[in-house]
Amino acid sequence: MFVYTIRRKKLKWIILVLLAVLAVGLLWYFGSSKPASQSGGIVLRAGNAAERLAFISQFGWDVAEDPVQVSEILIPAEFDEVYQKYNEIQKKQDLDLTLYAGKRVKKWTYAVRNYPGYEGRADVIELNMLILDGVVIGGDVCSTELGGFMHGFDLPAESTSVLTPNP
Repeated sequence: MFVYTIRRKKLKWIILVLLAVLAVGLLWYFGSSKPASQSGGIVLRAGNAAERLAFISQFGWDVAEDPVQVSEILIPAEFDEVYQKYNEIQKKQDLDLTLYAGKRVKKWTYAVRNYPGYEGRADVIELNMLILDGVVIGGDVCSTELGGFMHGFDLPAESTSVLTPNP
């Protein structure tokens, strides 16, 4: 039989170190949905309606509480030219859809009520969020008009027109 004794002072240090490691691990796990270098201080959680609306409000958008549409899409395993261009929009907002190639994700679409120059025309501007496991992995703000535009989540300045035309 093997008996090992630990002095009380040594036991306190061991427990303290274990608690510190546990605290750091919990902060890392719950503190961000993505590495800090990619999330840019934006909370990406979107597992329920309140979290989705909170995500949207971080950018200054005013949307109806109920989505216009919820659908499931498959991110292709290999990106064609259209997906490559769409992923460039994602990369500008520190997201990257290539990490999710071949995965099924939920697409939540909301009508935007406060787009500069389109106030009161919620049927024209939409915000799309791509969500996997309760985390935003991509999305855009776009116009549904013929010859419309598409850009990332950031609210553009009213005098700015740096918009990407829809293909």
